[in-house]
Amino acid sequence: MKTCVRDAALAMTAVSTAVTLLACGQGTGSGSDGGNARTIGVLLPDATTARWETQDRPLLDRKIKELCADCTIEHANARSDVATQQRQMESLITQGVDAILLVAVDARSLQPEVRAADEAGIPVIAYDRLAEGPISGYASFDAEEVGRLQGRALLTAMGDRGAGGQIVMMNGDLTDPNAVSFKEGALSVLEGRVKIGKTYDTRQWRMENAYMNMSSAISALGVGNIHGIYAANDSLAAGCIAALKANKVRPLPPVTGQDAELAAVRRIVAGEQYMTVYKPFEPEASAGAAMVVAAARGESLDRIARDQVRPAGGHAVPAVLLTPVSVTVDTIKDTVVKDGVYTVQQICPPRLDAACNRAGLT
Repeated sequence: MKTCVRDAALAMTAVSTAVTLLACGQGTGSGSDGGNARTIGVLLPDATTARWETQDRPLLDRKIKELCADCTIEHANARSDVATQQRQMESLITQGVDAILLVAVDARSLQPEVRAADEAGIPVIAYDRLAEGPISGYASFDAEEVGRLQGRALLTAMGDRGAGGQIVMMNGDLTDPNAVSFKEGALSVLEGRVKIGKTYDTRQWRMENAYMNMSSAISALGVGNIHGIYAANDSLAAGCIAALKANKVRPLPPVTGQDAELAAVRRIVAGEQYMTVYKPFEPEASAGAAMVVAAARGESLDRIARDQVRPAGGHAVPAVLLTPVSVTVDTIKDTVVKDGVYTVQQICPPRLDAACNRAGLT
């Protein structure tokens, strides 16, 4: 389904060029959209994962407005509920918006609404997660590479126990196509190298579900028989770590994550979580904004996208696929701090002063 990912710098050069062209009015509008205002729907999936409301939403708003000052943005968050997001899609279609940027709660369940939007002449840009149906474009990261980064990091952290050690796999919700790709990428690294004692597919990516799953794994495998945990994102990592602490597991085994949430970065500094995967928010938001504005104006997405994807139930469409980055305690300063995602002061509250000193962050 997915073509080979290009170098991230080349991909972002293409996006930056397209953004410049859009802002300068190369097409049907100008920076103020030539007096021809558009309405863009932005549908986010949940409030469980911090990034959607704290990072993606404000960045998407800013990037869309930079390209289309007269554009109206209609926001909605499905709060992890498929039926809610279906109604939100139907509402945007009824309103006759010019384009929709969609992070699908459940890609398969949203396919009828994506098809209805297409039939109404409303292009849908899938953002971060590959929606099913006749979408017009896709902006995200190489999801299998995310899993590979997590798998490699886990093996590194397990050290001598990496050969034949036992792990728990805490996957995401497999109704999210990305969760499937994360899992496949991780398994491509881990299978044959470790024993997978328990595997869970965590409903709705919820921390509390990960906590219950991890508690079950500890009961089944034994406190001292878990040598590593593959957690597909930071919320799941938090649930796993809470369960380990509640069961007095010491020392904590290495735990992976994803999304570079502030709480996760702090856990990495504290030595509770081994790594997270950083998917730079600004380049992804820039790509998504450029694609949805171009789509709203009826412009080609080919100058923005260097790749293609073929979603289930749809045809091959232009895609921007960016490169994710592994973050451990040794690389925090050169990644999320350098990029301005968090300051050292945000990462290092007083309770972490000693740990931050050891990590070279103060």
